Amino acid sequence: MQTYHDCIPCFLKQALNAARLATSDTAVHEHVLRRVLSDTADLNFNQPPPLMGQRIHQIIREATGSADPYDSVKKHYNQLGMALYPDLKKTVGQSDNPLETAIRLSIAGNIIDLGAAESVDEAEVTSVIEQSLTQALEGSISAFQNAMAKAENILFLGDNAGEIVFDRLLIETLQRDHITYVVRGGPVINDATRSDAEFSGMTELVDVIDNGTNAPGTLLDQCSGAFKKAFDNADLVVAKGQGNFESLSDADPHIFFIFKVKCPVIAAHTGCPTGSMVIHEKPAK
Repeated sequence: MQTYHDCIPCFLKQALNAARLATSDTAVHEHVLRRVLSDTADLNFNQPPPLMGQRIHQIIREATGSADPYDSVKKHYNQLGMALYPDLKKTVGQSDNPLETAIRLSIAGNIIDLGAAESVDEAEVTSVIEQSLTQALEGSISAFQNAMAKAENILFLGDNAGEIVFDRLLIETLQRDHITYVVRGGPVINDATRSDAEFSGMTELVDVIDNGTNAPGTLLDQCSGAFKKAFDNADLVVAKGQGNFESLSDADPHIFFIFKVKCPVIAAHTGCPTGSMVIHEKPAK
């Protein structure tokens, strides 16, 4: 997916929010904004938005000296997810259609995205969870279920800390010996890394690998050789979140994109209104 003109204000807002999270020094905030504006002036709009997202957070790390400005935030959302987990697990277990309920909750977890929002409080997460159980879905759960049943090698690309607990609920309803879960290779925004997979219990369920890069998505030309081999060998890829959609919507494999539409750009690109819950199938090329 290309970068759109409407992405530019979002880049600047994300840069300022992240800079403020990392430091209260307004001189640093100005420095970050000026560098992001300079880089934006030379932006190649044919590239996917996560490439600029990666650059923004590189600038912030360099300007603040903080290797992971979102570290405490990620821990907070992981703890929130684990606190909600027992009741959510019960909801799935008591459902007439556990798989559908688990998919809906996994999508609900995608609201924990600090690239799209300055903050997400517990009340908002709880509200989205409740809405997710009855809200219309854009896409076919039966197509997803059929594809999962046929696939023998599934790569599940995670997205954010906290959200990873909601992915755990979904993976627990699936045939787990065929699934490898993927996290980012380094910290960026509140995206999940290896430590988040360990905290959420994901490493106890399935094999977990990282993609070798710290982009807020999956930029294949930057990913490690090990990840690219796993990606090429997968019968089916499940990709959570807008960042993975933005970076892989033109990729070759059979992919199911699972996410919540959180901005007008993605709404226009997908034809699904902002706020929609999406399970979008992209056939293999």
